[in-house]
Amino acid sequence: MNSLSVIIITKNEQHHISECIKSILDIATEIIVLDSGSSDDTVSIAKALGAKVSTNTNWEGFGHQKNLALEQAKCDWILSIDADERVTPELSEEIKEILKHADSHSWYEIIRKSWYCGKIIKYSGWQNDRVLRLFKRGCAKFTNSKVHERVEPIYPPASPRSKVFTLRNSLTHYSYSDFKQVIHKVNLYSTLWAEQKYEEGRNSTPINAVFHGVIAFVKTYLIKLGFLDGALGFALAFSNAEAAYYKYLKLWLLNKTLSRK
Repeated sequence: MNSLSVIIITKNEQHHISECIKSILDIATEIIVLDSGSSDDTVSIAKALGAKVSTNTNWEGFGHQKNLALEQAKCDWILSIDADERVTPELSEEIKEILKHADSHSWYEIIRKSWYCGKIIKYSGWQNDRVLRLFKRGCAKFTNSKVHERVEPIYPPASPRSKVFTLRNSLTHYSYSDFKQVIHKVNLYSTLWAEQKYEEGRNSTPINAVFHGVIAFVKTYLIKLGFLDGALGFALAFSNAEAAYYKYLKLWLLNKTLSRK
């Protein structure tokens, strides 16, 4: 049976890390936790559950941090999960079957079912959420994005691009436990996005920010069927609109402020 490294990056995840690690104990050969300076009990909880914990406080973004964790992995296969995600028992059994056999496939996407303020969202664009998380070591890396990083397959030179397969079973993603966390993540992720786009030479305007906010709401609530999620679908569409608005507004403010220096 092939071995499996599970990699997790953390900061102040004491409310999530225990259940996250417990959900992968049955499949992980090693559990690697790379912490970025938690001030709560995240590190001690992870160590007590058998994880190999190290710290890197030189934060350069989610993608960079996950690549550092990936470098520590020694097993045949890699599973990357976030602290607010859980591997379901059904997904665990499916991964075991993959590890048992010398499979020719190198990459697997996992369907992700996400939780928003007390409910699993079935529509609003989240119904098609698939994330590449399971791959052979050396066959993928993370983009160096500050936020919204993703796994990129590494294809052998002069080789035809192989297919990424999708597993039947899902991850559960406790993305937003309450509206306080929604506001926190909107602020954090919009700031990181704006910083990244500023470094890439992008600019924006207040009108552009309003436009993207309106489009985000319409896409989430109408085009992606958010109205079928009821009141929480409306709330999610509105928070997506806020996120889009603040991303482009913060990008405009960065250009305006830093161009004066």
